[in-house]
Parts: sequence; structure tokens; C-alpha cells
Amino acid sequence: MHRIATESELKNSRILIVDDEPENIRLLDRILGRAGYHSVASTTNPLTAIELFEEFKPDLVLLDLNMSPLNGFEVLEQLRARIADEVYLPILVLTADMTHEARQRALSEGARDFLTKPFDAEEALLRIRNLLETRSLHERLRNQNAILEAGVRERTRELEEARIEILECLGRAAEYRDDATGEHIRRVGELSGLIALELGLPPAEAEELGRAATLHDIGKIGIPDHVLLKPGRLTPEEFEIMKTHTTIGARILAGSRSPVLQTAREIALTHHERWDGRGYAGLVGAEIPLSGRIVAVADTFDALTQHRPYKPAWSWDVAVAAIDDERGRQFDAEVVDAFLSVVRRTGPELQKRREARV
Repeated sequence: MHRIATESELKNSRILIVDDEPENIRLLDRILGRAGYHSVASTTNPLTAIELFEEFKPDLVLLDLNMSPLNGFEVLEQLRARIADEVYLPILVLTADMTHEARQRALSEGARDFLTKPFDAEEALLRIRNLLETRSLHERLRNQNAILEAGVRERTRELEEARIEILECLGRAAEYRDDATGEHIRRVGELSGLIALELGLPPAEAEELGRAATLHDIGKIGIPDHVLLKPGRLTPEEFEIMKTHTTIGARILAGSRSPVLQTAREIALTHHERWDGRGYAGLVGAEIPLSGRIVAVADTFDALTQHRPYKPAWSWDVAVAAIDDERGRQFDAEVVDAFLSVVRRTGPELQKRREARV
């Protein structure tokens, strides 16, 4: 429950008076002063009202309508343009114009209350107090909402960090069986994200794709050791078993509402497809999702440059040339071009980070 502002808090409110009659301002000054409101600013020149408003930052504006060279409606319009929609900053119109049209127009254009001259001092103070109390409640509510939103943002950040850790743990769980360091998934994720950026994907999408790429081999959990860790060439029967890691991975990741896990499923299923249609499932060209085409390049390049039980590591330059040679056959030419651009721009840095991790 929101408490009402204390008396001292109300009396410390800043009040701005805009009236081209000095006598009216002196009267309001006396009324406000006797009631304990001492933070009061005023102007008899409506042309300076906006400048004074921005400088003084009032909690309440007392505004006359019949002024020159700007009338109160024109000042009201300028004030409204400077008050944010989420901010409650009351404007109390004081005027000798008692017509229904003037009252209706003032209220419709942003005034919160209306008082006709000559006015009763006690009534004026009651209306001023009510408006200041309402503003105080609005400000407290707005501050509380800001605190709640900050809490939600922090909790969202914590959940996002936890989600990323879970993804990495899942990826490492599969990778640990033939890469005890777990660095392969990090390298593939990093390179996939850089290629996606080079292709023009928005940074958030490229980052998400890089995270999803760490799960590309999650299906290896279901491959028997005698196949996964075999040091030599696989037999046709063993290779058919190895190929199932794509569908196993897709089944593991199926059914999630998380966009990153949906992308991860797509990658797990398609990262061994070939542009020429000779991949695991026979998808051809653009039938292969872009995420799968990107990870196919990143995964193959990393596999070529790393020692495995069944092969020695290739040099960086030879592996880059091998990827380039497969443009239009194994890999999408545009993805290869993006890969080559990344390697040219960040190759030494990538090599240094990889060697440091190893």
C-alpha cells in the first residue's frame, strides 16, 4: 500500500506560477507562504514560462489563461509537449474566464484542475494539496515500478546466465567422450557466431546461433564407444551408426519453446548436410537451414585443425584452403566467403585463443 506524503514533503514541493498580472502572483505567493509552501517560482512573462519550467522542475504549475503575448492554452500546449506520458505533473488553471468552453478546453488539453477567479484561498489550498498528494503517489508508484523492473531485469540476466551454463554443460557432456577439454564446442560456437555476423545476421541472432552451435554434437551421447572412439576408418555399418547422432541430437532437443534450443535442434539435425545433396539426409542447397550451413563450415574447419584418434591435425592454412575448395560442393559458397572474411580479419587472434585453450 502506498503511503500519503508527509506534511513536510508536501510543503517542500516546488510550485511554479505563470500569470501576467503581478498582483495575482503576489496574492498567490502570500497564500502559499502562509500555508508553508516556500519553494515557489513565478513569471509574469509567458514567453519565459517554458525556460523557467525546465530550470525549476516544478511539482505543480499554477497557470493563468488570459495572458499576452502567449495565452494560457499556448503555454499549456508547450508544457504538455515537455511532460512525459508516464509522468504525472499537475497543472492547475486559474482564470477569470468562467465559460464552460474554457473549462472543457483546458481540461482536455492537459490541465488537471480548474479554479475560477476570484477564488477562495482555502479552496485553492485544498486543490493544490490534493494535486500534490496525487503527484506524490504517482511518483512513489513509478519509483516502485522502476525497482520492480530492475529486479526483473536482474532475475532475467541471472536466468540467461544459467541457461547459457546449462547449454555449455549439455554440449560438454556429449563432447567429453571424444574431446576431454570440451573446447571443440566453444570453438565451433565462437566461429559460427562470427560467420553469422559476417553474413549480416543481427548481433543478437548471431550470438544466439553461436550458443546453439555448442550443442551440434549432443547426439553423440547415444553413439557406442567402439564406434565413436574407433582410431581407424569406420566400416559402412559403423558409419551408419555414427550418422544417427544427428537424429539423436534432434530428438534430445525436440519440443522446447526456447528459441536457442529450437535453433540448436535445427543445427544438430542438419550440420552434416552438404550443399550438393550428398549429406546425411540428402538435403540440397537452400533446403538446408542457414544455421546448419554455417555450423557445417565451422565444425568441419575445427575438426580438420584438431588431432583426433583417427587422424592428425591439419595446419591452419591447409584447413582454410580445404574449406575454400569445397565451395559449392560440400558448403554454401556464401557461407565459405563469410568464413574466409572472418579468417582474414581475425585469423591470428582466433589462432592465439585456440592455442591458449589447448
